[in-house]
Amino acid sequence: MRVMVLVKATRESEAGQMPSAELLEAMDAFNKELSVAGIMLAGDGLKPSSAGKRIAFDGADRTIIDGPFPATNELVAGFWIWDVKDMNEALEWVKRCPNPMPGPSEIEIRPLYEMEDFQ
Repeated sequence: MRVMVLVKATRESEAGQMPSAELLEAMDAFNKELSVAGIMLAGDGLKPSSAGKRIAFDGADRTIIDGPFPATNELVAGFWIWDVKDMNEALEWVKRCPNPMPGPSEIEIRPLYEMEDFQ
C-alpha cells in the first residue's frame, strides 16, 4: 500500500523559517531509517506558498493566483511517499517521526489509488 504522508505547514514554515540544525539531523536520521526499511519511495520539503502559484480552472478559462495562500493550516510544507503494509504500519512510522516543526504541528496520511482500485 502506498501512502502520501503530508507535513502540514505552520506560520513559521510559511514565513520561510528554516528548521534548526538539530531538527534537520533528526529528520535526516528518520529518513535514513525509512530508506533502510524500504518504506520511503520519495520525500521532500516545500518552499513557502509565497513562492508558489495556483491555477484556477473554470471550463476553458484559467486564472493564475499568486501565493502566499490563506489558511496556513491547510497548506503542505513537505511530503513523503511510503510503501507500507497497511495504514497501521504508516501510523507506527509517523509516531516515530521527530516533530517536523519547532512548535505544534500535524502530519496527515493519505492512501494513494492503486490500479486494483479501478477494476
